Amino acid sequence: MHLVSFTAQNYRSITRASKLPLGDVAVLIGPNNEGKSNILRALSVVLSMIANPISFEVYRQRIVGATVTGYTWERDYPINRQKSKPDGESTFILEFELTDDERKDFRTEVGSQITGTLPIEITLGRSRPGFRVVKQGPGAATLSKKLTPIARFISQRLDFQYIPAVRTASRAQRVVEDLVARSLAPVEDDPAYKGALDSITRLQQPILEAISQNIRETLAVFLPDVKNVKVEVSTEERSQALRRSCRIIVDDGTPTLLDLKGDGVQSLAALSLMRYASQITAGQKNLILAIEEPESHLHPRAIHQLRAVLKEISEKHQIIMTTHCPLFVDRVNIRHNILVAGSKAAPARGIAEIRNLLGVRLADNLAHAELVLVVEGADDSRAVQSLLRHHSRKLRAALADGTLALDSLGGASHLSYKLAHLRDAICSTHSFLDDDEAAHRAFDKATGEGLLSLRDVTFSICEGMQQAELEDMYDPAIYSELIKRDYRVDISIAAFHTSEKWSERMKNVFRAHGKPWTDSVEAGLKDRIAGIVDRSPQAALSSHKRQAFDALLLVLEDKLSEIGSG
Repeated sequence: MHLVSFTAQNYRSITRASKLPLGDVAVLIGPNNEGKSNILRALSVVLSMIANPISFEVYRQRIVGATVTGYTWERDYPINRQKSKPDGESTFILEFELTDDERKDFRTEVGSQITGTLPIEITLGRSRPGFRVVKQGPGAATLSKKLTPIARFISQRLDFQYIPAVRTASRAQRVVEDLVARSLAPVEDDPAYKGALDSITRLQQPILEAISQNIRETLAVFLPDVKNVKVEVSTEERSQALRRSCRIIVDDGTPTLLDLKGDGVQSLAALSLMRYASQITAGQKNLILAIEEPESHLHPRAIHQLRAVLKEISEKHQIIMTTHCPLFVDRVNIRHNILVAGSKAAPARGIAEIRNLLGVRLADNLAHAELVLVVEGADDSRAVQSLLRHHSRKLRAALADGTLALDSLGGASHLSYKLAHLRDAICSTHSFLDDDEAAHRAFDKATGEGLLSLRDVTFSICEGMQQAELEDMYDPAIYSELIKRDYRVDISIAAFHTSEKWSERMKNVFRAHGKPWTDSVEAGLKDRIAGIVDRSPQAALSSHKRQAFDALLLVLEDKLSEIGSG
C-alpha cells in the first residue's frame, strides 16, 4: 500500500486545496511561516488516526464537540475564518495505491471490489469526524458505509512516524527506554526473575514501612486526624523501573552520555533511533516517515551523509520531509518537490521555481542549468563545450537551451568549493578532471567532505599513460604546426613520446629546444590549442585516446534523460 497523494484544505495556514503527489520521497520547500510544517502536521493527524488500531467508528461515536486525537477546531481551523464559518471543517483526502494482492485482500476483508486507487476523505470540525470514499459511480456510497473494515484494512498495512524538528537527547532516551522495556518484558515471566523480584520486595519492605511511620508521625503534628500513612512500590512499578532505567553512552572517540553531546549528535541520534523504532513497530507494514527539517543542527558533511541514509530508507519506505536545505531537493523528479507559499502548496514545475523560493542566486550562464559539467580551466570549458556540441545532438540541444552548462574551477584545488556552491544552487553536477595527482587529491578531498562520489566524476584517462590531462586526448597533428611556427619547437622528437602527461612532455620538449616552460607559456599554449579545438572539433580527438571522452558523452546523456523523465 502506497500513499500517492494528499490534499489538505482549511487546516491552520493552508486554506486552499491542492492535490500533492507523493512518491518515494516528497520534499516540502518554502519560507518560514508559510505552511510547510502545517502540511506535515495535517498528514500526521489523519495518518495517525488511520494507522491507529482503534477504528474510525470509535471517533465518530464521540459526542459533538469532543476533541479528535491531534485535532482541535479552535487551534487548527483557520482563525481568520472561524467567526464567519463557526461550523467550518478541515478537509483531508488521502489517495492510496494498492497492489494486486491487496486488491484481492480488500475484496475478502471489506466485501467490495476496488478498481484504481482508494481515495478517502476525512473531515474534522466541531462535530463528529466525517469519512467517505471519494470515487465515481454507485459503489462509492456502499464503500463509504464500510468505514470500520476499510479503516482496519488500512491500519493493518500502514504505519506512520512523525519526527519533529526539535530532536533532543531526551527524545532519544524515551525511544531507547521503550525499546528496552519491550525487549525486557518477556524476561518477567522467567521464574528466576520473579524470585529475584520477590527478594527485592522483601529487602525494600522494612525500609518502606519505616519511611511510612516517619511520615505519619510528621504529618500527625499538623494533622492529628491522620491515622496511618503507607508508602509502597507496586509490583508493576518495580518492574517498570527495572525495565526503563537506562543510560545512553556514545563513544565517538570519547565515551560520553548522549545528553552531554552536541546538538548535532543529539539530533542525529534521536532521528536514527526514532526511525529504527518505527521500522521495528511497522514490521511488514508500509511505513511513512514524516521528518521536519532533517538538517537541523547538522554540519554540512553530516547533512550529506544523512541525505544518503534517507535515500536508502526511501527504497523501502516513504519519506515526506520539510527543509530549507538545497541538498535535500529532488533534482531528478522535480514534481516530488512541493512548494509551499501564500497559503497554498503545489508541485514544482521547474528547478527555477525552487531556486527562486529558496533565494538561490546564480551566474547568468547557470541560471537555467539543471546539470553542470565541472572542468578544470576556462580553456577546458571552451574546448569541451565545442566537442560536446559536435559529438552529441542531445548535448548540443541541452547546451543551447541552458539545461546543460559548463563551469570551470580555475585549478583542481578549488573542486570542493565549486561543488559546494553548485550543490547549494540546486544543480546536479558531473566533474571532468585531469588524470593527475592534483585532480585525484581534489577528488579525495571532495569525496571525504561528502560532495562527490565516483558515479559523478570522469577522469581523462588515456591508455598507456601514467597520468594524463585533457590535452593528451587531442591529436597532436592539429597543433604541431602552430608550435613549430610560433615557438620554433618540434614535437616529433622522442621527448614528446613518453608516458608522462601532456604538460610534462611539452616541458621536456621545450627545454630540449632551449626554451623556457613557465606557467604563462603553458597557459598561453593551452588557450591557443583550445581555440583550435573550438574551431575544428571534428578533427581534435585522437582515435586512440578518446575512450574517456566517449564515456563522458554517455554519462551526460544518461543524466539528462533522468532529469527529463522527472
